[in-house]
Amino acid sequence: MTDYNASDAVYRIESLLRKVASTVRKQGRAILGDFDITPAQFDALVLASDGRNLTIGDLSAKLGLAYSTTTDLVDRLERRNFVERCRDQEDKRVVRLSVSAEGDALIGRVLQTRRQYLGRVLSHSTSSEQDMLMQALTMLEQHLGDE
Repeated sequence: MTDYNASDAVYRIESLLRKVASTVRKQGRAILGDFDITPAQFDALVLASDGRNLTIGDLSAKLGLAYSTTTDLVDRLERRNFVERCRDQEDKRVVRLSVSAEGDALIGRVLQTRRQYLGRVLSHSTSSEQDMLMQALTMLEQHLGDE
């Protein structure tokens, strides 16, 4: 493949990824609207659910948001009983986030709805095409981690 073709392929791949991401993001927002939670709140909830009991500072860094903005997000999630603030057992000055059973249930319902949407979209493709897509996306994810 010549440099021109490689460059053309990169251009096309980037364009397709952007379009797919935009469409999935829009549908994801619509789904979240059915659950009365904002995309930022859901992102925070999912990140907080990783089992490491993040601090608000950790969560803020992962979200790329100001500490005060993240604190407001957590306040809203806490009022809805999706997360709890817990003192660190080793250092009582540190406050960690724990996702409640209600928060876990919400994540499960949202992800199930998203997967149903994706299942409807993918129902137009063959099992072989779905396997190829999964392999390509897996390879891309692995290489993105290399950067």
